[in-house]
Amino acid sequence: MKNLEEILTGEPKFRLKQIKKAVFVDLIDDWEKVTTLPKELRQKLAENYPILELKEEKILASKNNQTTKALFVLNDGLQIETVLMKHEVDLTNSPQAGRRTVCVSSQAGCAMNCQFCATGQQGFNRNLSAEEIIDQVLFFARFLKKSNEKVTNVVFMGMGEPFLNYDNVLAATKILNDKDGFNLGARHISISTCGIIEGIERLANEKMQINLAISLHAPNNEIRSRLMPINEKYPIEKILASVDDYIKKTGRRVMFEYLMIDGVNDSEAQAEELAKLLIYNLHFGNQKNFSREDRGFYFVNLISFNPIGHSEFKPSPGWKIKKFKEILEKMGVVVTQRYRFGKEIKAACGQLAGKENEI
Repeated sequence: MKNLEEILTGEPKFRLKQIKKAVFVDLIDDWEKVTTLPKELRQKLAENYPILELKEEKILASKNNQTTKALFVLNDGLQIETVLMKHEVDLTNSPQAGRRTVCVSSQAGCAMNCQFCATGQQGFNRNLSAEEIIDQVLFFARFLKKSNEKVTNVVFMGMGEPFLNYDNVLAATKILNDKDGFNLGARHISISTCGIIEGIERLANEKMQINLAISLHAPNNEIRSRLMPINEKYPIEKILASVDDYIKKTGRRVMFEYLMIDGVNDSEAQAEELAKLLIYNLHFGNQKNFSREDRGFYFVNLISFNPIGHSEFKPSPGWKIKKFKEILEKMGVVVTQRYRFGKEIKAACGQLAGKENEI
C-alpha cells in the first residue's frame, strides 16, 4: 500500500492491520469513518492516502443485472474499464453459480493490437499501478456490499496485457491475497495472457497458486497471426512449450481461451485441428501415451465473440459453437463454454472507453 510506511512512521505496528481491515474488510469510503484510528492520523491519511482515487465516469448494468460495467477516469485523464459479472445460482448446473467476478484492467489501452479487441484498436497509453488495479476491485466490493454480497473472484482479463505489467499485477494479487486484507484465495485469481512467454516463466516460479489462462483463439499460426499480431513473436509452439514447463513446475491446470468467430476459426476441421494440436502434436512433448490424467491439466474455454464497432468479425452461431464443442469433447479435450455477459452494455474489453463506442 503506497506511502503507508511513511505515513505510519512513529505509529504502533498494529495501525497497519487496522488500516487494512478498514479498507479491505469494512470497505470504508471515508477515513473519518475509521474511528479506531486517532483523529490526527485520519486527517493525515485523508491528505496523503485518498481512498477513492478512481473517478467513476459511467456505470451501466445489463437488463438482467448479471453484468455491470464501470468506466473510470484516472488522475491523468486516461480511461479504463472494469466489469462485474454475476453468475446466478439458476444457471443450468454451472460450476460458477453464485460467483461474483470482477474483471480488472491492468493497462490503460493495449499494445497487442488484437484484431477482435476494442482495446487493441485504441493503442497503449501506460501501465496501471498496483493501487489502480486494487481500486477497481474495491469499487465493486463496495458496490456489492450494498446488497450483502461480496467479490468471490478476480480475473485479469480487462484492458491491457497483464504480463507486460508483471510487477504491478503481481503486487496487486498479493494485496488481494493478503490474509490481513482482502483475503481472496489465490485460486480465485486468474491472469490471462496472449502468450508473453517471459511472464509465463516468471509466474511458474511464483509461490502463489494463481490461475493461468492463455488467449489462444486459433488452431494454427496462420489464423492466430491474422487475429493476434503478437503471434509472430510468440507462435503457438513456443507458447505451448512454455505452458508445459509451467504445468510441470506448478502442477496447475491451464485454460486456453478460444473466441468463436464466424467463418474464421469455428469450422469442424478447425475443431479437429485444435484437438490434435493440444493432445497429439505438441502438448507434453509429443508423448504417445497421453493419459487421461494429463488431459486434466488443461482445458479449452469457448467464448462467443462480442462484436466491436465496425469490425469485420461476427460471432459464431450457437449451432456452430455446439458442434465445435462436441468435436473437442469427442477427441478427448476438456471443454467449458463461457456464459455470454453484457452484450447490450458493450461489456467486451475496451468497448465503453473506445471513442467510437461512447454512449
